[in-house]
Amino acid sequence: MSLFSQFTSPQKLRDRGIMGMNKRNHSYIGRYNDRSRYPLVDDKLKTKLIAQQAGATVPDLIGVIDSQATVKHIHHMVKDWPGFVIKPAQGSGGKGILVIVKHKDGVYVKPSGAEINKQDVERHITNTLAGLFSLGGKNDVAMVENLIQFDNVFDGFSYEGVPDVRVIVFKGYPVMAMMRCSTSASDGKANLHQGAVGVGIDIASGKAIRAVQFNQPIERHPDTDRLLSELNVPEWNKLLVLASSAWEMTGLGYMGTDMVLDKTKGPMVLELNARPGLAIQIANGTGLLPRLRHIEAMGVTAHTPTPEERVAYCAHQFGAKSEF
Repeated sequence: MSLFSQFTSPQKLRDRGIMGMNKRNHSYIGRYNDRSRYPLVDDKLKTKLIAQQAGATVPDLIGVIDSQATVKHIHHMVKDWPGFVIKPAQGSGGKGILVIVKHKDGVYVKPSGAEINKQDVERHITNTLAGLFSLGGKNDVAMVENLIQFDNVFDGFSYEGVPDVRVIVFKGYPVMAMMRCSTSASDGKANLHQGAVGVGIDIASGKAIRAVQFNQPIERHPDTDRLLSELNVPEWNKLLVLASSAWEMTGLGYMGTDMVLDKTKGPMVLELNARPGLAIQIANGTGLLPRLRHIEAMGVTAHTPTPEERVAYCAHQFGAKSEF
């Protein structure tokens, strides 16, 4: 696995239970994810619909722009919304997401303070419709969502952008979690490959275990100097139950659930991913394989545990000690 190869040998990686991409694709994604279910998570509009139908909280949808003829409608669409996000429905890896924190008289302000004009916003939507940011470069639609108001407890843990929590859910069990905190290097996006900070989160408590940036352990946020060991996610159990229930929502056996914590609405489902990355192992300093194999070894029981029961089981089984 390339992310770890610069630090240790393949044998040591196996000993630590580190899962590589081939193993993930063959033994977990290929085996447990029915391809017919992929459209439910590859299209964020469909994800939002099934999440709402299941009673999950999601960011408010302001509107959808699906044709070049309606691109200019964006300005009227958002006139009563102080902040908003434009994202491609079939985007991946955070590509094509435009965040606007305020706007007035045709001037739109990004989280960095940079200003763009009406034409810039329209051009971004045009590129989105053309599939510039989408899986496979297919024509897409632009979703316009309300801006998430992240909880004050995260002040200093993220730079400009909203921190999110990625939870790997296997057969409905939340086996590993991390918070992705944006930095100036990542341009306010929670993308580890672009330089966001990954903070491993203890499944049992919601507290930080360790943190990394560019695969290297760090103790403080590079922009705010906040001690990352102080991170403690509130409403952790509720967040995990929501993440775990994505199994019932989608029927996908192996997935990444991306969650956010809104100041007023609490835990929300942001996105679901049928092919989650493997950097979560670096953030936690441990491999996924032992946890996945443990769940596999449990087999099928007469009683299907509820999301609450599955969360309680993982908290007991996979609770960790901090490395800070």
